Amino acid sequence: MTTTDHGHPLRFGVAVPPDDPATAVALARLADELGLDLVVVPDDPDALDAWTLLSWIAGATGEIHLVADGLELVRRPAAVAARAAASLDLLSGGRLELGLAPDGADEAIEILRALWVAEPAPLTYAGTHQRLAGAQRGPAPAHDVPILISAGAPDLAGRVADGWSTDIDGLDPATRRRGLAAVDAAARAAGRDPREIRRVATFTSPAGADRLEALAREEGFATFVLASADADAVREFAALAPVVRGRVAVARAAAGVRTGSIRSAAVRARRRPGIDYDAIPASLAGTAIEPGDVRYAGVRSNYLRGGSPGLVLRPRDTAEVVDALGYARRHDVPLGVRSGGHGVSGRSTNDGGIVIDLGALNGIEVLDPATRRVRIGPGARWGEVAQALHPHGWAISSGDYGGVGVGGLATAGGIGYLAREHGLTIDHLRAVEVVLADGSVVRADDHHHPDLFWGVRGAGSALGIVTSFEFTADEVGPLGYAQLTLDASDTSGMLRAYGSVVEAAPRDTTAFLILGPPRRGRPATATILAVVDSDDPATIVDRLQPLAGIGPLLAQQVVLTPYAGIVSPPEPGPHHGQGEPATRSALVEHITPAFARAAEDFLHSGATYFLQFRSVGGAVADVAPEATAYAHRSANFSAVAFGFNRRRLDAAWDEMAEHFRGLYWSFETDRRPERLLDAYPPATLRRLREVKARYDPDGVFRDNVVLPVADEGELAAASSSAG
Repeated sequence: MTTTDHGHPLRFGVAVPPDDPATAVALARLADELGLDLVVVPDDPDALDAWTLLSWIAGATGEIHLVADGLELVRRPAAVAARAAASLDLLSGGRLELGLAPDGADEAIEILRALWVAEPAPLTYAGTHQRLAGAQRGPAPAHDVPILISAGAPDLAGRVADGWSTDIDGLDPATRRRGLAAVDAAARAAGRDPREIRRVATFTSPAGADRLEALAREEGFATFVLASADADAVREFAALAPVVRGRVAVARAAAGVRTGSIRSAAVRARRRPGIDYDAIPASLAGTAIEPGDVRYAGVRSNYLRGGSPGLVLRPRDTAEVVDALGYARRHDVPLGVRSGGHGVSGRSTNDGGIVIDLGALNGIEVLDPATRRVRIGPGARWGEVAQALHPHGWAISSGDYGGVGVGGLATAGGIGYLAREHGLTIDHLRAVEVVLADGSVVRADDHHHPDLFWGVRGAGSALGIVTSFEFTADEVGPLGYAQLTLDASDTSGMLRAYGSVVEAAPRDTTAFLILGPPRRGRPATATILAVVDSDDPATIVDRLQPLAGIGPLLAQQVVLTPYAGIVSPPEPGPHHGQGEPATRSALVEHITPAFARAAEDFLHSGATYFLQFRSVGGAVADVAPEATAYAHRSANFSAVAFGFNRRRLDAAWDEMAEHFRGLYWSFETDRRPERLLDAYPPATLRRLREVKARYDPDGVFRDNVVLPVADEGELAAASSSAG
């Protein structure tokens, strides 16, 4: 028989006695301290429950992987086991592995893997041992939990499992080798590569280095487990591990055997063309997610847009961002960069491309309390930032929802509840660390790369990947926060009144107006969300009274709350956007009678289901238009409309174009060339093109703000021909 070393990394572990919890936990801790790779808890119906003991061990250890071995899912509902396994994997930081008894394991594996894909659609299953009538999926585990078949059934392991486990002392060599051959044959018959299946050998007495090396090199075993309650035996086994690793490494190098694991055939079958998956940098391979992974459903889409990227890279620091960008540059596929995934424009996902997800770069650090200087990672959410700054009595004006990521908003503008009092988010930015298109890392501020720093504040997504932001926070105490609901039957009259009240209001008041169209015979309604930067009840009431009087008041709620109570952290969980978002944006100087009538017609046209006006002006206008790439400083209002049908929304919105004086790019999904001219006035656009040519001449960053080489005249001509 031809024997094969499959090249899997060697692992060493200990199986603990399930009927003696004190000894089991002590051995697990010892194994963790000694640097062993895994602790195994057998599922024995006459001993302690394996799940409970494994959970206890998980809390008592830090790094070692946790294996429940020989689970009999015929007597346990697979759906319950799926949820328990995913929960323990999440709580332990991705350390769980499962070993299943053969009986009924094929059905159980199908259910486990299907439920771990945390998609909204419930799971229905009708099998011999397992039946589900619309089981809720999720949660997804922290990593792709390996599933092994224990004690026999090598053909089953070869067909559907990630590994085959056998008791070395319980099988004679010939029977063991027939089992290994059966694993390989079953794998090939199922269209799998035998290297997908890890071989696990369990010993009841210590084996020498020669024997372990032979099992690895001649039979393909790569995981060795000592089943012993003797602490000295465990220490001896741990001392043997580096010796065996060294010997096998030398032998593999001489034979040209590559060390590493390969992805399953099911995962490889869902890979997208144009991406070299085998070349993913080692620094990113462990956290990368591709379409066949159970975690893919949680990263494929963003807040509004459904996506199907071919690969999601998840760097953990600036060096890994450099690795990710260098890898992505070698591919001619779309490239998206994601911070929180909430961007209305939906450009942080794509179809068949690469997404660099910055969620792990989420640090929040106070650099200098005296100057209120803070450093924040792009993956932090604004609700987390508000919560972290609250104990200091500080805040940074952000958007209106705490789930928005720092990176996207802080490179675009940031029109939030404190805008009229404290300006845009970008107005508090003092420095950034940026990974440029060529992979170099620079600091940009008023003295270092000032042109880049200028462009980052308003068009940052087109110029590089910001890996940290330095802001100056404001001193912000308790705020008045109001939610007012009004009858908007006279929509144009209400809009005129809203515009007049907001423009006349002191800067300490910022108010957003949300309009919903008439539905089922009910009149249009309006919701005002207003913040008063004061802790004085009389002042708050004085500021809110004019807003409450712009139409018939239906309901009201006013509270005194910190900023962190308004922009609060989001509920945990992934985004499940579907389809393509259809939104339009505009910046408006004043809500004139003509614009108010046009907006009323638009609201009643059926083209939109959500029309919002955000008050700007105030401190936003204090910044010179040329100071940042966000140049439309004179606008008093930002308008955004959401629709279901892109063509219908565009047609109705375009009819109001004469009233607009620019747009806010983060809320815009229209990619016609003239939108670029709306977002950036000619002088701003010319300067942006110069900065783009200097820092990203090849157009690596083109999936969000597209800054072409063409001048404004050529863009205008292109837009005319497109129309």
